[in-house]
Amino acid sequence: MRINADLPETQTSVGMLKFWLDWEWPEAERAFRRAIELDPSYSLAWRMLGIVLAHIGRSDGEAQRAMQRARALDPLQAMHHALSGQVAFVLRDFSAAIEYARQSTMIASDFWVGHYVIAQAREQLGDYDLALDALTRSAGFGGYNSKLLSLRGYILGKMGRRDEALSVLTTLEGLAHERYTPPYASALVYAGMGERDAALRWLETALDVHDVHLALLPNDPKWDGFRRDRRFTDLLRRCGLHIVEVQA
Repeated sequence: MRINADLPETQTSVGMLKFWLDWEWPEAERAFRRAIELDPSYSLAWRMLGIVLAHIGRSDGEAQRAMQRARALDPLQAMHHALSGQVAFVLRDFSAAIEYARQSTMIASDFWVGHYVIAQAREQLGDYDLALDALTRSAGFGGYNSKLLSLRGYILGKMGRRDEALSVLTTLEGLAHERYTPPYASALVYAGMGERDAALRWLETALDVHDVHLALLPNDPKWDGFRRDRRFTDLLRRCGLHIVEVQA
């Protein structure tokens, strides 16, 4: 059976593959735009276009307009609101990130992605306790999710609560014996603790296994402190990831 390339779902799937696995973002953008040409009412394609534009570092507002279109087409889709928050987060509009993510939790109170976005935005604003509160609310919904655990460890590390951050690393190590646990998770905790060498070692391990979370590195504010480190920029180049110029 041949795949029909003229379906918006097909083009969106191709775009997701190019974005998350191949790290070929211009090709991902083209696929999402083609999906929208085929069906302008396909909200998922609009959402993914907004995400890839934000990661490329477009500052002309097109990423936000794409996310707005996704929300307008499917206003009760909690993920559209939460990932609008993620787009605002990588564009460093942390207050907007919180507001969009809060809207997602109003649609679905148990939606852990929304609480996650709130937590990381709160951390960037220096509201560490509120960030941990958001993660505590999400814990009952996300279970032993490496994204939630690693963000908690990162925040604890930033707060100087080293023993608790180390406890998160121990939990991640235990989980790795039971199921795949992305090396990026440990790298993030070490980054929060200020242990740059350990963080970079774990990022190298992440590259060895093609950890999809490396796609977050080019413009995630949590990594801004690494952007002048040649080892970090070399890692991005070896990944073939687009290097976004941000204030570090």
